[in-house]
Amino acid sequence: MKKIVIYLLFAFVGMTMAYGQESLTQANEAYAQEDYIKAIELYEQTAREHGVSSDLYYNLGNAYYKHNEFAKAILNYERALLLNPGDEDARFNLDMANTRIVDKIDPVGRFFLSVWFDSLRSFLSSNTWAVIGVVTFLLFIVGCYLYLFSRAVVVKKIGFFGGIVILLISIMANWFAWGLSNKVENRDAAIVFAPTVSVKSSPAESGTDLFVLHEGTKVLIMSKVGEWFEVKISDGNRGWLPASTIEII
Repeated sequence: MKKIVIYLLFAFVGMTMAYGQESLTQANEAYAQEDYIKAIELYEQTAREHGVSSDLYYNLGNAYYKHNEFAKAILNYERALLLNPGDEDARFNLDMANTRIVDKIDPVGRFFLSVWFDSLRSFLSSNTWAVIGVVTFLLFIVGCYLYLFSRAVVVKKIGFFGGIVILLISIMANWFAWGLSNKVENRDAAIVFAPTVSVKSSPAESGTDLFVLHEGTKVLIMSKVGEWFEVKISDGNRGWLPASTIEII
């Protein structure tokens, strides 16, 4: 009886995966035929019924871009990069989509080491960094073994100094993996979806208008009060927006 249940379970999973692949293939065919509305519907359906991936978000972003829905294209490219920060195609297309929106905001300058670390962290996915962290930690244990039990002085030195270097790499890789995973689990960025929205000085319609944002602009979420989000844009300006005007990445 157990074998029958297991067989049926695997058969169900196989049918589900086949159906998901079929709908994805249909979406790709619709995109190739320049039927972008149908492609969007099928990509969205695949995401709802079979889960998301960086490739699916990338394809969906392309379909929205071709349909001139640039805010939705930006949203999906950002989501693709959230899952796979090293996707150069998604990053290039995101830059292209950002040229098609109204707001052109000059970002605040950052310390070069911070920029360098962010670039290095975004070079690989969180899973890849986690694997590197585990492998390098195992190599660190090997280094400890060589240092403690080898009789050759040269091998002891290799085990000691090599172990220190590998341990630092392991710590860095695990830190990067944690940071990227935390960004996925605690999403703190959003895209403005209202054609035009005034950023308020307080979480209320009666608040003073500080500045105006347009559809497609990326904002960083700082806090939430009721149905209002406090947001910050890349030039450092802050204010409050209704939750209905943004879509969290």
